[in-house]
Amino acid sequence: MVRKKEEQEVIFQCVRNGIGEAEMHKITRGESELYGKGKLFNHLILPPGTSIGEHVHEGDNEIYYILAGTGLYNDNGKIVRVFPGDTTICSEGELHGLVNDGREPLEAIALILYS
Repeated sequence: MVRKKEEQEVIFQCVRNGIGEAEMHKITRGESELYGKGKLFNHLILPPGTSIGEHVHEGDNEIYYILAGTGLYNDNGKIVRVFPGDTTICSEGELHGLVNDGREPLEAIALILYS
């Protein structure tokens, strides 16, 4: 199967009480396409000045692979600048958040897998 870009569902929402709206391109359509092992596989775009609010993962973990732009990643209270090619991993029970404090969109692949 090939799912063309124009066939991907795109949603805009404030994520985890973050600032502004993120653009999320759903690469997969829910849990069934992840064979029950996860719930999200998205291409995430944060315009300048937007964020994903801080939150704790329970029952799952989340990975971001940064494609473009830069931002500030909250890694359990430690703020780390992220760049293209960086990978962040938030394990079950840990806290994270992401802020685009740059001038360009921050793009990442987001994957949430069950523990």
